[in-house]
Amino acid sequence: MHAREEFEEPEPTESGTRDRPPLVRELLLVAGLFLVYKLGRRLAAGHTAEAYRNGREVWDLERALHLPGEGAVQSSLLHGDALVQFANTYYAAVHFPATAAFLVWLYLRRPNHYVWARRALAAVTAAALVLHLAYPLAPPRLLPLTGLVDTARLYGPSVYGPPDADQLSNQFAAMPSLHFGWALMVAIGLIAVTRSARRWLWLLHPLVTLLVIVGTANHFWLDALAAAALLGLALAVVRRPRHAPAPTPVPRPSRPGALVGAGR
Repeated sequence: MHAREEFEEPEPTESGTRDRPPLVRELLLVAGLFLVYKLGRRLAAGHTAEAYRNGREVWDLERALHLPGEGAVQSSLLHGDALVQFANTYYAAVHFPATAAFLVWLYLRRPNHYVWARRALAAVTAAALVLHLAYPLAPPRLLPLTGLVDTARLYGPSVYGPPDADQLSNQFAAMPSLHFGWALMVAIGLIAVTRSARRWLWLLHPLVTLLVIVGTANHFWLDALAAAALLGLALAVVRRPRHAPAPTPVPRPSRPGALVGAGR
C-alpha cells in the first residue's frame, strides 16, 4: 500500500483581497458621503409650511392604512427616565459611528463586499436627499396633532435646537429615515459576509433603531418603510460580489526518507 498523501488546506480568503481600493481615495469618498449627507439636507431648509402640511398628510395616511400609532412606542419609553435617555443617546450617538465601523471592518476584512456596501449606501443616500428636496417633512415631534413629545428636548441628550434657528441640520428631512436605512444596510452587510449561526442577531440594530426613531418622535413609520424601499432598490442595482470558490488542496510533501512502495 502506498504511503498516504497528506493535504494541507489553506484558510479561505475573499476573492479580490489584493484589489483592496486605495485607502486615501476611500477615506475621501466616505468622508464625502457623510459631508453630502449633512450638507445636502440643508438644501431642503426653508420649506416650513410645506413640511408641516406634508407631516399632517403622512399622519392621516398612516391612520387610513391602520398602521400602529407611534404613541404606543413612545408611551413604553416614557415609563422610565433611563429608558428614554437610552433611546435619545442611541439616536444621537450610534448612527454615524456604527456605519463608519461597519465600512472600516469591511475594508479590512472583506474588500470586495466593502465596495458593494459603500456603493449601496451612497445610492440610498443620494436617493434620500432627492426625496428630502422633493418632499420636505416635519417629524411627528413637531406636529401638535400627533400628541407626541420631543423626548430629546425633555430628557436629553438632544442633537437638535429650535427648528427655525438650527443651522447644523435640516429637521424637515424626515422622509425617508436614513437612520433606519443605514442601520438596515449594516445588518444586511454583516449577515451577507459572515457565516456564524448568530449573525442574524445583527438585525437587532435596525430593529432597535426603528423603535428609537419612532419612540423619540423623530420619524413616522412610513419614513422607515420608505428607507427600506430605497435600500431594496439600491441593492437590486448594485451587484453583490460572489464568495470565492474553495481553494484546491495543496499536497504536502512526503516525509524525508519515506520509501515508495514501502509496506507492500
